[in-house]
This record gives sequence, C-alpha cells and structure tokens, in this order.
Amino acid sequence: MSDLNFEEAFEKFPDGYSEGVYAGRRFGLTVRRSKDGRRNSLFARELAGTDIISFNFYRLAEGPSLKPCEMSSEKVVAFVLGFSPDG
Repeated sequence: MSDLNFEEAFEKFPDGYSEGVYAGRRFGLTVRRSKDGRRNSLFARELAGTDIISFNFYRLAEGPSLKPCEMSSEKVVAFVLGFSPDG
C-alpha cells in the first residue's frame, strides 16, 4: 500500500460516526483510530441499501498496510477517495 492520496483522504475523515455521500448514495460510517495513529478502522453502511465498506489500516515500520474486510482493496480505496462527508 503506497497510495499517499488514500492516506491523505483517510486522514480527513472525522473520528467516530459521520454521514456523507459516495457515488450518489448516502452512507453512515464509523472511524476508529488508536491514540498513536498506527491502528485505524472504518466501517460504512449504505443508509438506504445493502452496501458496506470495512477495513483496517495499519501504519507499520515497514510502511502502511491496508486490510479490507471481505472486499477488494480497489473498492476500499475508491470509497475513501470518493466519499464526501456532510458539512
């Protein structure tokens, strides 16, 4: 995982619960980060549908590591880059 755009976009997500739009659909999502910023997770659910996005993102000594939960990395990256939070 070496996509700096992904890391920059993910850093803009607020901690805790928020809502916004991705691909014209509304999602509610929860972001959790460890105090040292090395362990991060996101779980998003489409509010009027069945789609979900879920992943863990680690910042390791050897570099960042994205671990999607039962979906492709491409789906996760597209969501993070394309999500527009409310407000």
